[in-house]
Amino acid sequence: MQAKLSTMFQSLRVRNYRLFATGQLVKLIGVWMMFIAQDWLVLELSDNSATALGVVTALQFTPVLLLTLLSGRLADRYDKRMLLFVANAFWTVLALGMSLLVLTGLVELWHVFAFAALLGIANAVETPVRQAFVSELVGTTLLPNALSLNAAVFNSARIIGPAVAGLAIAAFDVGPVFLFTAVSSVAPLANVVRMRPAELYRKELPPLGERDSAKIIDGLRYVRSRPDLLLPMVVMSVIGMSLFNFQLTLAALAKTVFHTGAASFGLFSTALAVGALVGALAGTGRRSRPSVWLVLGAAVGCAVFGTLVGLAPAYWLVVTLLLPTGFFMVFFAQAANQRVQLGTDAAFRGRVMALWVLVFLGTNPVGAPIIGWVAETFGAGASIWMGGLISLATALLALTWQLRRSGARLRFRVLPMPRFYVVSRTGLLTPSGR
Repeated sequence: MQAKLSTMFQSLRVRNYRLFATGQLVKLIGVWMMFIAQDWLVLELSDNSATALGVVTALQFTPVLLLTLLSGRLADRYDKRMLLFVANAFWTVLALGMSLLVLTGLVELWHVFAFAALLGIANAVETPVRQAFVSELVGTTLLPNALSLNAAVFNSARIIGPAVAGLAIAAFDVGPVFLFTAVSSVAPLANVVRMRPAELYRKELPPLGERDSAKIIDGLRYVRSRPDLLLPMVVMSVIGMSLFNFQLTLAALAKTVFHTGAASFGLFSTALAVGALVGALAGTGRRSRPSVWLVLGAAVGCAVFGTLVGLAPAYWLVVTLLLPTGFFMVFFAQAANQRVQLGTDAAFRGRVMALWVLVFLGTNPVGAPIIGWVAETFGAGASIWMGGLISLATALLALTWQLRRSGARLRFRVLPMPRFYVVSRTGLLTPSGR
């Protein structure tokens, strides 16, 4: 067990990564608390409108759609550490301003809309830079472990944040939650300053003169010429748009279907996050690039359980099903992320990860208003299971395409233990997860 734990958390031995991870954990706890408070505030200001929630989500992610590719170019040209500092400083100022509006009672619905859009700008710059910066913190050898730990940090905050936010809103209202978000966002700023630039892994990067000529179109052409990168991005774009809207759908499900309070809504998010944390930790032992079969198998699992969540008739059953849904959601997203990152040349990593962030988060402005309208018209449960079925169809189509392209066949064995296998062209039987 000691050896297993040592392997699971080995990236934390690197000082720069340790500073990065701890700063992110503190900030993300505050961010997830703020998301819960923001959704609850929107419902209060809009008379429980799921459409208003969809608009807020769309505004929050529209800058990602518009600016992320530009941010990827910046990441390939300039110091990622400095870009992270600037983006996080912008986030801190915005969170402080919003907390003052809420605490003074002056907040209106349009303030929340504007706040969501401005935070989206900070996210559009920070997220692809942060994704690409991880390889400079630990190097290629520890990159799979560091990426899995990033997901574990994200989902640890996702467990703690909503649970604390639900209790805090019930006890103190939403104002103090926004204030805590502003204070917690100082942590990554301080830790970025404390990092040692001399210990960053930047040897693989091209000279500065070559980086200055980095173009967005070159990154797009690079991905288009790589089917192994393009396939997980396409699958992620559809699943991200149709199913990964739990921030919106779970709030509507809790308030309009099961008629629960803020604390019970927080339990939905916490259950999803517990499963997600296990899914993130499950990938920490990975040492090489995940196979396409692992990515597509996890996508199918995510879609199946997501569909079941939308069809569940009882509150306790939703909470139970959110555990495996969270597991497969993050296991799929992390495996796809690792497949893209570990298959990308260092000179293109910023632009490729910007495109990844675009398909992972940038589809929300398209999907969120539609999902919100479906939730308001047909019910929150329908908005979830419809997205699940669309995701399942996409994953199965991608699996069929990959099987035909590779000439492989899918087989199922019962003994010695039930599992799927992929039979390659050579006739060798290989586990579908490797």
